[in-house]
This record gives sequence, C-alpha cells and structure tokens, in this order.
Amino acid sequence: MKKIVVSLMLLISVSAASAADFPVTIESCGTPVTFTEPPKRAIINDLNMSEMAFALNLQDHIVGLTGISGWYKMTPEFKQAMGTIPELAPKYPSLETLLEAEPDFFFAGWNYGMKVGGEVTPSSLSKYGIKTFVLSESCVHTAAHKQKATMDLLYNDELTLGKIFGKRSDAQALVSGWKKTLSELPQPTKGSHPLKVFVYDSGEDKPFTSGKYAMPTAIIEAAGGKNAMESLDTSWGTTSWESVAATEPDFIILLDYQTGSGADALRHFLENHPLMKLTPAVKHQRYLKLQYTELTPGPANIHAIEKLAQAMYPQADQ
Repeated sequence: MKKIVVSLMLLISVSAASAADFPVTIESCGTPVTFTEPPKRAIINDLNMSEMAFALNLQDHIVGLTGISGWYKMTPEFKQAMGTIPELAPKYPSLETLLEAEPDFFFAGWNYGMKVGGEVTPSSLSKYGIKTFVLSESCVHTAAHKQKATMDLLYNDELTLGKIFGKRSDAQALVSGWKKTLSELPQPTKGSHPLKVFVYDSGEDKPFTSGKYAMPTAIIEAAGGKNAMESLDTSWGTTSWESVAATEPDFIILLDYQTGSGADALRHFLENHPLMKLTPAVKHQRYLKLQYTELTPGPANIHAIEKLAQAMYPQADQ
C-alpha cells in the first residue's frame, strides 16, 4: 500500500511540474507560438526530426510520421523506436493527408516537409488550429538575416521540443550530455590549420554540397575542421568542380543515402575526375561515409562529429 501511495505522489508531482511549465511561448523562425499544454496529436516529418522527438520519448504524443520511406531506408533501431506509429506519407505530406489525422502539432521545416509558397505551411495549418515548430536550420529560407550554422541549431531545437512537450529537464540533460561528449573529442595539434572538408552529396556535372548555412558546417567545425565550401552563400546547393578543387580539400564526406553503392559510386567518380583526383583528399584517400540523419539536424550529429574528429585527427586520439 505504501508503494502505491508513493507512486501516486510521484505521478501528481510530475503532473504538477508539467502543468507549471504552461503556458509556454517558443520562437519558430522568429514567430512566437504559444502552447497551453503539450501536444497530444503530433505529426513529425523526416528521419532527423523524428529522432529528435524519440530522444525525448515523445512517441505517446505522436499520431504519425511523414517523409521517410519515399527517400530512405529505416534502420532496425528507427523501426523499433517508431513502434506502431504510422507513416502517413512517404514523401512531403499534402494538406489533406495532415488534416485527416486531426493533428494539433506539426514539426517540420522548409524543404523538410514544407515548401515556401506551398500548400503546407505554418500559416495554412494555423487556420485549422494546428501549431507548427519549424526546424531552425531551415529558417534560412525565409530569414532576412542569415547566420552561419552552429551546433546551437540542434541544441536549441531539442530544448524547444522539451518546452513544447513539458520535458524541459529531460531535454536539458540530453543537450548537456551531447556537449560533454563533444568536449572530450580529439583536437588538432595546436597551431595547425583546421583540415578543409568537402561534403559530396550528389551530382556529376555540378556537385551538390553544403554551404555555410547547412548543418554540415556546424558538424565539421565541431570536429575541428572547416567546411571547404563555407564561402557558398546557401544552405544546400550546387557549385562547380573548379571551385571545389580550388579549395584543395583535405578530407571528403560522402553522403550515403542507404541505397546500395551510393557512397562508393561517389568515391569512384571523384577518383576519376580530372580535377578532383589531384586534390589532397582524393590523392590520400581521406574519406568518411555519413548518412542523411548524421548530416541533418538531429541526435545522430553527435556520433557523426565523433567519427569525423577521429578520422581527421587519429594521432590526437592516441
């Protein structure tokens, strides 16, 4: 009987603490959004944002996922975390699809489930009482003032999810753990220049890569390197092989979309390209395969940074 009373007291205490967190107002691409209680029928778009939600054990609040199987293979770990949550649309969801699920919340981003000027936007959803949190990395597509990507994009979004769902302390513990992990990574030798890293997503005539506003810039810097295409004034975009080769990248990240030999095909192309085969990275075969979730904002960024730091500076990890 005593155990039951203690359990009830703990439940009441947690409920009171959660209630005390509301109402809460968060910033979504500079727009204030107020929540009077945690969402009960959330829809999450994409692998990376789903993993951000799963990291806070929000599955009981989620009625559907969108934008996954149309592009990527789900790992066994992701399927396990997803459980019985249905995927409502394999790619970008239509407004009709979202409304059919009767959600009260949508976590997505510009070019991550929503398009500027499209039918699914925070404005169009708000007409139906659906609140939206826009992935901060994607705000560059609507912002007047743009800032280079940093790890705060991930940290602040995870903390914001904690506020929205009444899990502030869990989110803070998670972010603190991530920061501690990164503080213990191998570092380049003092006085040395950071290695220049080129992110090769796709494309043969023109490479599709990460500019200064996309998450890889933050990931590369956290690992002790420098994005070779940091001068590219965009999030993700195309450039010329001449401009990439001119940076003389020391290291290359190959984006592996989990579609067979994707990353291997990218490497083969580079090793036969008349300009890229002369760069330090290709000549010395300095590559690292990373997957989509590791290069877009999400918990997988942390392990990606660990792998990149250890690959770039193995001598510092001895």
